[in-house]
Amino acid sequence: MTNAENPSFLRNATVTEVVLPGAVEPEGLEVRTRPAPAPGPGEVLLEMEATGVSFAEQQMRRGKYYDQPAYPFVPGYDVVGTVVEAGPGVDSGLVGNRFAALLKTGGWADRLLVRAADLVPVPAGVDPAEAETLVVNGITAWQMLHRAARVRAGQTVLVHGANGGVGSTLVQLALLAGAQVIGTASPRHHEALRARGVVPVDYRAPGLADRLRAAAPHGVDAVFDHVGGDGVVDSFRLLAPGGTLVSYGTAATRDTPGSSRLPVLQLIGRLALWNLLPNRRRATFYNIWAGKRRAAEFRARTRSDLIQVLDLLADGSLTAPVAARIPLDRAAEALRLAESGTVTGKVVLTPVP
Repeated sequence: MTNAENPSFLRNATVTEVVLPGAVEPEGLEVRTRPAPAPGPGEVLLEMEATGVSFAEQQMRRGKYYDQPAYPFVPGYDVVGTVVEAGPGVDSGLVGNRFAALLKTGGWADRLLVRAADLVPVPAGVDPAEAETLVVNGITAWQMLHRAARVRAGQTVLVHGANGGVGSTLVQLALLAGAQVIGTASPRHHEALRARGVVPVDYRAPGLADRLRAAAPHGVDAVFDHVGGDGVVDSFRLLAPGGTLVSYGTAATRDTPGSSRLPVLQLIGRLALWNLLPNRRRATFYNIWAGKRRAAEFRARTRSDLIQVLDLLADGSLTAPVAARIPLDRAAEALRLAESGTVTGKVVLTPVP
């Protein structure tokens, strides 16, 4: 009998979760245990199989994520798991099935409550850790490529951080769309990028803008920039007429003291100003939560895009490298590894054995 079929197990179960108590070093994360909650109307109790360590958590522990909740809270932007209990008004047929969900917070727990409306089915046979790597990363990459920039076959795109979580997914989706890809990355990742058909450029060597211009003398049709800061100016200048800059982060200011909101607001203001110029180029700031107030439309769009990404994973068109699988109670180690910049793929937290 599985946990999902055992009501007595559910009533006696506990939750192990990782709490971010404040702006702390990774070792300041706290592992806590409490009774498992019962799902309310419209909710399910999900037994976590994989949850990710993303750039958002790196910012949150510094107090630098734009709209993070007040401390203390449980991080965890996304999750893959099996429904073990359905609340009132929820189809009991969900119990025992595997789903993915986009959360923003709450995923770093071995059992958690999730709105049933936010569940997206994971195809049979797909590894839960691999599916997890493509929840926030896959939705972000798909929407930036196909909804924000509307990249078409034959176009040329520039992906900053082409070996990162979002970047590596963007590269694959752009190639699947028939685009030519230039990707910035450190030299140790260049061979793997070339094998995919990407033109790699070392982002650490001097003269980055000049070397990118040499790789695309006539400009590029889209730039995907997670760095922000002053470098976003060079990203915009690299656009060909009719091109689109999609900015989706401020990694350059991750370790800069001060307001978490100011760098984002300054960046959005800069992009808006550029859009007023008569230069036939467009700049936009991508936010995965845009449009959430229209809940039904937001959920339908998110679900549709994630289903397409997971289907590509299921049929082998898309790969999802997992850098490491680390038990939940070693979240500090996982966060350190994710922040080190030494791994390829996503660091994934799994249940405690």
